[in-house]
Amino acid sequence: MMALGFGGGHAHPWPGETVPISKVRANLLNAVRAARWIVLLFCLSECPRSVGQQQKLGDLASQSLEDLMNVEVTSVSKKEQKLSRVAAAIFVITKEDIRRSGATNIPDALRIVPGLDVAQIDANTWAISARGLNEQFSDKLLVMIDGRSVYTPTFGGVYWDTLDVPLEDIERIEVVRGPGGTVWGANAVNGVINIITKRSSETRGTLVVAGAGNLAEEFGTVQYGGGLGNRTDYRVYAKYMNQDHLPGLDGKPGGDGWDMLRGGFRLDSTLSSSDQLTIEGNIYGGREGQHVLGLIPEVVTGENAGMSGGDVQAVWNKTYSERAASTLQASFDRYEHQLPFRDNRSTWDVAFQDYFSWGERQNMIWGLDYRYTSHDSNSAAVFYDPSDSKRQLFSGFLQDEFEVIPNQLYFTVGAKLEHNDYNGLDVLPSARLAWQPSQKQMLWASISRAERTPSSGDVADRIDGGESAGPGGIPLRIILSGNPDFEDEKLTAYEAGYRASITDSLSVDFSAYVNSYDDLRTLETGMLTLASTPAPLHFVLPLFFGNGMHGEAHGLEFAGTWKPTRRWTLKSGYAFERLHMHLGASSDDTALFGDAEGGSPHHSVQLQSHVDLGHAVAWDVSAYFASRLPALNVPSRTRLDTGLNWQCTKNVSVSLVGQNLLKDHEHEYLNLTGLTQSGLIKRSVYAKLTWRF
Repeated sequence: MMALGFGGGHAHPWPGETVPISKVRANLLNAVRAARWIVLLFCLSECPRSVGQQQKLGDLASQSLEDLMNVEVTSVSKKEQKLSRVAAAIFVITKEDIRRSGATNIPDALRIVPGLDVAQIDANTWAISARGLNEQFSDKLLVMIDGRSVYTPTFGGVYWDTLDVPLEDIERIEVVRGPGGTVWGANAVNGVINIITKRSSETRGTLVVAGAGNLAEEFGTVQYGGGLGNRTDYRVYAKYMNQDHLPGLDGKPGGDGWDMLRGGFRLDSTLSSSDQLTIEGNIYGGREGQHVLGLIPEVVTGENAGMSGGDVQAVWNKTYSERAASTLQASFDRYEHQLPFRDNRSTWDVAFQDYFSWGERQNMIWGLDYRYTSHDSNSAAVFYDPSDSKRQLFSGFLQDEFEVIPNQLYFTVGAKLEHNDYNGLDVLPSARLAWQPSQKQMLWASISRAERTPSSGDVADRIDGGESAGPGGIPLRIILSGNPDFEDEKLTAYEAGYRASITDSLSVDFSAYVNSYDDLRTLETGMLTLASTPAPLHFVLPLFFGNGMHGEAHGLEFAGTWKPTRRWTLKSGYAFERLHMHLGASSDDTALFGDAEGGSPHHSVQLQSHVDLGHAVAWDVSAYFASRLPALNVPSRTRLDTGLNWQCTKNVSVSLVGQNLLKDHEHEYLNLTGLTQSGLIKRSVYAKLTWRF
């Protein structure tokens, strides 16, 4: 992949650029600005004679809750299931939810999910986890886009800044709270997020999005979708965003502004009455800044770090009958990310799965997967041994759903066998029971086992922390080294839940869980030694990762939807969690242990209100509360977002959105790992125009 660099209005020219993109960037910015004014003039000219027409447009909020309960999801069993029958704690963010949230990125859209902890660290970094154990790289949450994993094996976790998918192209986001290892494999420990994009046939025509604000300084998308004959649909897009920096904890400019230019395509083709092919790809490049602090000297400051990457994926779906189908999926992903440390990785993945009904009451699904990944991540501050690690993963799974009582009681059992190059063979079983006493209510229970495999950082990294004053004035050098004997982190989860459409205007979803963890990561201290090489004489304090922590997590989660009137919809969520962690007798960890217990809120609340004001105007309000983080010394926080949307014609809408309105400098997360300095989240306002034709 060719590394590209892109900058916004706040960036300075970068020395040593090897790719001449200044004209491309300037032309794109001019196009976005011109499109913004053209759309505004078009909107103002069309609105007076289009309001009556707009009132005839359908609104998802007018559908019955029973219809919404029958939304089909795929992230629990890798096959379509009605939400009312899924034996798991799952929350679906619809495309309407995304639009009404006012979010400009995927992390902000995820804030509405009960039991999901979303905390922004700085302008381009987030800490996101399900059911606790949150950190910058939350390594127990598996994230995918259309079934393609974006989990990085280097640190574990996700580069959220690179997931800049056009929000208008997202069909839904399925969030599974709890293990998903039986079908998705290792690292799907506390949750699974699957971002599912729209088919090309749903995005025909031209889309222009243009917006600007005090924090989201400039952003825009240009997209076109069409057809190739009668059997193939496609879309191509380009997206640009330019984000201003946030202030640091000291109130000074954080130097963490960033910008990105992204492009991509999707092609959906019906090869025959039983065969469908989807091919999609993306490429991106940008610049961002961070302050990398903590165990190592500050190595990156200001807006001078590049990021680039791309991916391509092909999916072939074969339908044999209403009771049998198979899928073959292949993908390639390559990225280079400079922050917090240089990470250059390529991944190939091929997966096959087959679904069929066996008799009248059994549905079987099985699959095989092969993944090959390589990376070269050495830098001045961090290097790996070996530097060009290459790893393979083989896995297979089988899951059987048996209808014990027709249309009422379902029992699902399955297991995944997965072999990785670190610890060999893993077995990830699960059993789920779902009971539907009526069409409008459902109870479920499950027991599952999941594991997180070691990241490259756990087993092979070496970080030189620089020198500081040591005993007797002799310099002290701290060396953090990977542990080749690091084991898988393990979870056994017990879950139960209740989901019901109580009346035509009220639905509820409850879940409770007990998570039992073993062999969690700890930071251990080696023996202090005196060394003369390299000169001068100095002490060396070695640190390494171990598996010295275990414990339990207990939690409750609630989600509800209520429609007081036809024009007013309320959605609410609440989550409670308490972790109790313990160190083994041989562990001397004092760093990661405290973060595990007190690094996530015990209580969190979400509330969304959507009101149709008439005359094609809608008002949305979202409020979020999270209790304090005692281990990080972060106080409780309340966030308020609101927005007005005017659908002035069938094809043109105008939005005005305010975010984090209650407090101008909000502290959401303190990053104690030393990877990224935390910032203060600013109050922000932006305006957006959307034109489809």
